[in-house]
Amino acid sequence: MIVFTEIAKEEISKTLNSPQIPAGYALRVGLKGGACSVNYLLGLDKATEHDEIYDIEGVKVVIDRKHLMYLIGVKIDYTQTEAGMGFVILKD
Repeated sequence: MIVFTEIAKEEISKTLNSPQIPAGYALRVGLKGGACSVNYLLGLDKATEHDEIYDIEGVKVVIDRKHLMYLIGVKIDYTQTEAGMGFVILKD
């Protein structure tokens, strides 16, 4: 469903295993917006009753059930440019 580049997986794992992140948190992958304008979102969150929880390549991922079909084929990368560092979400 979702694929991580190696560097993205390392950065996410490093963040989730940080002492500042409380137990029970996972990477939330989802969508924000609707109709003609949808943005992908990433964040750290706890699962709710509306979510599915997955272990994808060793990363605990939380996805709202309503977003599942829109996230098929998504690739998450971590990149560094002149503007800074951050995650990039690519869709086939």
